[in-house]
Amino acid sequence: MLANASSTPTDSIVKADLEYELKCGINIGGTAPWSMPREIRSIESYNPRFNGVIEGDITRWMSTNSHWGISTGIRIESKSMNTGANVKSYKTEVIDDGSKVSGYWTGYVNTKYSTTLVSVPVMANYRLGDKWKFRAGMYLSYALNREFTGYVTDGYLREGTPVGQKLQFTDGKRGTYDFSGNLRKLQPGVQFGASWLANKHLCVNADMEFGVNNIFESNFKTVTFNMYPIYLNIGWGYKF
Repeated sequence: MLANASSTPTDSIVKADLEYELKCGINIGGTAPWSMPREIRSIESYNPRFNGVIEGDITRWMSTNSHWGISTGIRIESKSMNTGANVKSYKTEVIDDGSKVSGYWTGYVNTKYSTTLVSVPVMANYRLGDKWKFRAGMYLSYALNREFTGYVTDGYLREGTPVGQKLQFTDGKRGTYDFSGNLRKLQPGVQFGASWLANKHLCVNADMEFGVNNIFESNFKTVTFNMYPIYLNIGWGYKF
């Protein structure tokens, strides 16, 4: 009898409550205000670029047969985009003939945003039957690199104030800008999603991520409206 009891050690019960998963996918979306600012008159182009994601998760279920569990992990991901827009009285700072000039831009503006992040999600999980798993929670991302650059052209800059001296950027002339150093390194957000178990090991995943802070540091006032990363992560996972 002692031999039979020792053949079912406690750690085997703990392992039965743990679930490991390796995921990969892509982020689809952009970094934008919650609502369209009045300065932006039209979106002329949008390129989401390729935003790869790889993630490893561990889920601890409350018990072997429980519907509820808690998960965490580590995710390496990119979030980037290129956009072009026509704007009016858009506050910015550009480099003109080697000098920085700030003011209010009217015309075309092109923006490139790119960042690579290490993210740690903490999620509540609910499994429905043998096939479906739903989750919701929060994440904290750390930016390994940050880029927010672009140029303005086909318009004019009112220097200093909306009625300041007019600087023309026409006939192919451009003014460039680089606000990369003003982006936050830490980016918290909320996330919710679902998984469908296609077979014993293969899962199909979808997660929606919303940043809760402006991507720019709080002391940065050149861009007057807040911008948030809003991305849909879709892909597949392997459950061990």
